[in-house]
Amino acid sequence: MSENLTLRTAIVAVVIFIGLLFLMPNVVPKMPAWWPGFLPSDKIRLGLDLQGGMHLVLEVKVAQAVEASVERTAQELERRLKSEVRATRPKAIGGNQIAITVAGENDLAKLKDIIENQYSNDYEIASTKPLDRGRSEVVLRLKAEAIADIEKQASAQALEVIRNRIDQFGVAEPEIVPQEGGRILVQLPGVKEPKRALALIGKTAQLEFRLVDDTIDANSATMDSIPPGSQLLQMYRKDPITGRTVKSPIVVRARRAMTGENITDARVRPDPDYPGNYLVLVAFNSRGAADFAEVTTKNVKRRLAIVLDGKVQSAPTIQEPITGGEARITGDFGLDEAKDLAVVLRSGALPAPIVVLEERTVGPSLGQDSINQGFLSMIVGFGVVVLFILIYYKASGIIANMALLANLVLILGAMGLLGAMPEFQATLTMPGIAGIILTIGMAVDANVLIFERIREELRAGKTPAAAVEAGYGRATMTILDANITTLIVALVLLQFGTGPVRGFAVTLSLGIASSLFTAITLTRVVFDWILRKYQPKKLSI
Repeated sequence: MSENLTLRTAIVAVVIFIGLLFLMPNVVPKMPAWWPGFLPSDKIRLGLDLQGGMHLVLEVKVAQAVEASVERTAQELERRLKSEVRATRPKAIGGNQIAITVAGENDLAKLKDIIENQYSNDYEIASTKPLDRGRSEVVLRLKAEAIADIEKQASAQALEVIRNRIDQFGVAEPEIVPQEGGRILVQLPGVKEPKRALALIGKTAQLEFRLVDDTIDANSATMDSIPPGSQLLQMYRKDPITGRTVKSPIVVRARRAMTGENITDARVRPDPDYPGNYLVLVAFNSRGAADFAEVTTKNVKRRLAIVLDGKVQSAPTIQEPITGGEARITGDFGLDEAKDLAVVLRSGALPAPIVVLEERTVGPSLGQDSINQGFLSMIVGFGVVVLFILIYYKASGIIANMALLANLVLILGAMGLLGAMPEFQATLTMPGIAGIILTIGMAVDANVLIFERIREELRAGKTPAAAVEAGYGRATMTILDANITTLIVALVLLQFGTGPVRGFAVTLSLGIASSLFTAITLTRVVFDWILRKYQPKKLSI
């Protein structure tokens, strides 16, 4: 008995001591220099509703991802048909179809073979229409299963790209959750520059390099007068005198010379040609470097437009072949603009544009009000419960209140530990505070069950030691039944819930586990020590 009590006491002391250690960063202004690195040193992470920030609901335009995929396939098909089939340039039509006109029967047969052997997984021949002079028009259609796959991949890729950008933006513990219909919930606690964050997240970052068509006067060109194969775009430059952004027309080849999909790194550098401005230096992988070397080698003395999301950033003249695998993007960027552009290029382009369906900003003052009201509720609730327990259970109420205080220490200590672990990223939210208050009530309920059983045993004439033994024995199973079923519900909420629901589930789960420990183990150890040391004839309960 003696060794068993000593062991239980040691376990309780160690658990409480560890809880205090994890809670320490939240009660001292600054951690001392000797504080071990393996222990949490940051305060409990606060959710969006407590510290303010941004709440966004985004929608990925997956239909445009499908169109982009069809366009890429059309370009790939053109390269494949070039030496084997006499045909017009494959043209993407209707969002999910490709039209090709072949010159004769043999070409039609070869085209069908190519489609059957190399594209049948994703495409099917929708129609074949005879034309004049033996020609035929073939329309390929993207299969429904392939469309579903592209849409699914686009949503998943967009989620990953957004997560990478936010991580590089430096937001601590963002909430990024996929939702039905290609939507993404994004919560950014503590964001002080919502417009900049929104611009960073929403930038598609489709980088393209296109040759400039200098044979056409861009100033007099119109959309109707541009010949097939060329495109009229706008180049944006900042006026060095007024500082305002001005745009000028520029005609570029419709076909991309190459894209930025093979970028491996992007860094910000001061622009040596324009002091005060910055440029972004991008590095390609081996394939991108080879493509860029080929483009620049074949087009020396021609202008190469750098197009980002349909806007021409700059159009420098290629002075010599660039074989180093790097390119410079200039465009009157300030430091923050250049940094954000580097972030989006490093994290990759979004597979499709995104639109903001819902945007809310929670101000810091509102967050502080929430914190004050939440903690005031917790303190008032805790105080009322402590007072009631003391009045109702007298000296034994002190033991119950010790358990309640230890319960609170363990919950907050566990929140501090989980918040410091990236794999858990636990945050304290307003519903989380409600979860703590609820578990305080459940802990009181457990103590009430035990104490009432002890009272019954005392009224039956048992000694204090026998009454405590029987009281814990009779109440423990009831307490376990009630708490374990609630814990199962809390774990389900934790697994499938998001945002506030998850915040509530975290504190509720921790609270149930700690209240079981404090109500059953800690109070029993205290009772056993008192009974062993003082051997009272009566129990104040």
